[in-house]
This record gives sequence, structure tokens and C-alpha cells, in this order.
Amino acid sequence: MIPIRHVIRSFSLIAALLISSGCSQQGRVIGGSAAAELPQAPQIEVLFNHRDNSSYQSPLTQRWRNGDDLEKFLIEAVEAAQQEVLVAVQELTLPGIATALIAARDRGLTVQVVLENTYSTPWREQQLTHLAKHQRQRWQRLHQLADLDGDGITSDEEAASVDAVGLLRDAGIPMVDDREDGSSGSGLMHHKFMVIDRNLVITGSANATSSGIHGDAGKPSTRGNVNHLLRIRSRTLANLFRGEFMTMWGDGPGGRPDSRFGLGKSAGGVRSVMVGDTRIDVLFAPHPKRHADHGLNWLSRLLATASRSIDMALFVFSAQQLADALQEQARKGVRIRLVADPGFASRSFSEVLDLLGVALPDRNCKLERNNQPYEAPLRGVGTPRLARGDKLHHKFAVIDNRTVITGSFNWSPSAAHTNDETLLAIHSPELAQHFTREMDRLWDTAELGITPHLRRKLERQKIRCGDGVMNGSPNPNRSNS
Repeated sequence: MIPIRHVIRSFSLIAALLISSGCSQQGRVIGGSAAAELPQAPQIEVLFNHRDNSSYQSPLTQRWRNGDDLEKFLIEAVEAAQQEVLVAVQELTLPGIATALIAARDRGLTVQVVLENTYSTPWREQQLTHLAKHQRQRWQRLHQLADLDGDGITSDEEAASVDAVGLLRDAGIPMVDDREDGSSGSGLMHHKFMVIDRNLVITGSANATSSGIHGDAGKPSTRGNVNHLLRIRSRTLANLFRGEFMTMWGDGPGGRPDSRFGLGKSAGGVRSVMVGDTRIDVLFAPHPKRHADHGLNWLSRLLATASRSIDMALFVFSAQQLADALQEQARKGVRIRLVADPGFASRSFSEVLDLLGVALPDRNCKLERNNQPYEAPLRGVGTPRLARGDKLHHKFAVIDNRTVITGSFNWSPSAAHTNDETLLAIHSPELAQHFTREMDRLWDTAELGITPHLRRKLERQKIRCGDGVMNGSPNPNRSNS
């Protein structure tokens, strides 16, 4: 087997040779004086992989690009661990992180990993013809990344050397997925967190993948999905996350079916901890719809606390309840800004359409059940310009420039009632400044209102469906990233 340090070095060199064209606008470090650094909140640090006043050398292209290196951030946290590393992530494909976890285990640390079952099989063992379209695209990207010598053929040796889940399995790192409870899996094991030494929590919106952090293989214009990670040093908070992890872990691989995922977990309410002078509220999903503290109810209550402003950067927004809560705040004069992922914003079940005052029937000419477009559309709604292939993957809001809502939790019914998720409310003006700056960065490139793309889509559906639009299409109950 090729040593992984040689693999990473070879991959970087070959990627640089393969990409001979000039650096795209999306991948270039923007000139001019950098904005002043903002102070980080005590014991809390946040990083953004697209921010303008930081830069790192992309492992895909070897060119310098704007943003924080989230992969390096995770690797360094694992390398600094002294006792225990617990990882609960939907997807892990970065071999550098896998190698760091193996090295930690070899130093005598406890290392345990929980994955979503869709991504818990080494990709080199998957058969392309047996995969759904999204999975086939993922498989092809990973094979392209693994083609270390650039000859267009991914050998078995190359694949084995960079398959992160395969590396963990071959090294004997204990892993479970959301079938460990004896079921076919929860909606999604959608968590994105690490707990280190029972004292440090790393969480946010980023999956541990090249597409989620750096960009796609063979596409030098991409810079990865727009994401962030938080590092919070608190023994009390770490204990909460560790408790969620151990509920899913049970007694580990095999043994008794005592792991709990999805609605099989005992639904708890919002719990609060103090990190220095900062209050952090935590909710782990999912919950039954009847539960008073399910995620959508809590988000509605948080939005209702706004007196001046609500900023949102969202990947999926498909919860009518939250669209209704925002409409009530808009009527009270609260300033609302929303930037949404362009791909999801124009789907028939997207609540972004409600905020814009339009309704889009689905492929069967049906409208989402209980669809309620605003009579007075909001002006502060848009989609940012991103490189083709990149997604706005944040799931955050900032209320009155004082409270940050974040986590793995998309604003969807599936996040509240089906998936394993993290939802945080962090009451910190210092932290809010960082998220507001990220919001402003996205806002500066956003197309506001009904974009030409959405207008064409509306016109096509009008021609296709005519006056035959019917109500009753259910809101899809699954968010997938």
C-alpha cells in the first residue's frame, strides 16, 4: 500500500499539473487591504471556508484561495487530542482526517466514529450500477480524486490508499451507523460534530468531504460548499454532546441492539449551558410532532424574540411554520434578510417561494399542501452567486445581531421529526459579528427577488400546467446534506 503522506503529496502535484488554465475568479485571492480581524468570543472560535480576509493553499489546485482551511482545522484538533476523539458525521471522505484518527488511536487514544448508513461503506467497494444518481456522481468524484497519477484510471491500490472509510475499517477503528439499533436507519444521521477529551466540541454545517470544504475534483472554479465550523471549549457542553454520541453508540459495533437513533432516542428538550459569560442552548433532534420542544417550534420561538433584525443563510428552507413566523415578524417591522441555496430555493416545496410571493407547482402540477405565498413579498430575499457545483450549505440565522442559530439542522420537517440533528442558539454579540460579516459577504453577491432562472421555471410550469394546478402535494420530509 502507498504511504498516505505520499498519496496526499502526489495528489496535490498531479492536481496542479492537470489544471493548467488560469485561476478562476472564484478561486482567486481578492486583492486589496484585508478587513480587520474581529475578536473571537471567549472559548468560542468560528471559521468560514469562503471568508475573504483569510486564505489557504487548496489541496485540489495548489493555488491560494480565500477562506479558512476547515480540513486542517479538524486534523489539528485530532492531533492535539490526548485521551478521546468521538466523531459523529454524516459523511467522511477526506483521507487526511482518517489518517489523523488512526494515528490518534495508535497513540493510545479512544477513537469512535458514527456515520450515516448511506456513507458507511468504503466507496471503492460500491458498484456504480447499483447506485442512485446522486450516489453515482459522488462515486465518480471520489474516483477522480483517487486517480493519483492522472492517467484516467483509478487502480485498486490508489483507491485503497485514499478511501477514508476503508482506511478506518482496515485499521480497526470502531464504527457504527444508524442501522446499529436493528432498523434500516433513521431519516438521516445528519450530525456534524466531534467531541475531544471531554472538553472540546467542534460542530457546524460542514461535512468532512472535499466537496464540502475545498471543491470538486477536476473543477478548479469550485471552492467547496459554503460552510462554517465552531470550536467551543467547555466541559459542560462537551458532556451534552458526548451524551448524544453515546446514545447512538450504545455498546458499539455488534453486541446488543442498544444504539438509539432517530425517534428511537428519548426526546429531550432544550438544555442550556454557560460557556464563560455566554449562554448556549442545545437541542438534539428528532422529536415527534406532538413534542412541544421540537426543533421547528423552538425556532419559531427564537424568531419571535427578534425586535430589530433577522439574517438567515440557509441550505434547505421547507418548513411552512417558519415562513409563517417570519411573516409575522415582517408585519411588526423587523428587517429580514435571507440568502438561500440557489438549487433548493426554486424547488416547489421551498418556503423561499412563499417569501417571494409566488407558488410553483411540482412535476405533477400540484402545489405543496397548505401553501401560503406572502401577499406582500419580502424584498430582502435572494440567492448568492456561486461557482457551478458549489452549494450554500450554511444553516444559520442571526437575531438582533446578538444571537446565532446554527448547527446541522436544516429548516425542514425532516430535520425536526426524522433526522439525528444538532440545533444551537448561542447568545453572543461577539460571535454574531462573525456570522453577520459572512451574511454581508453573501449578500453582496446575491440576486434579490425573482431571479431570471426562477422566472423561466415559473413560466415553464405555467405553460405545462395551465389552470390545472391542484393542492395537496406533501412537503418532502427529507433533507440530504
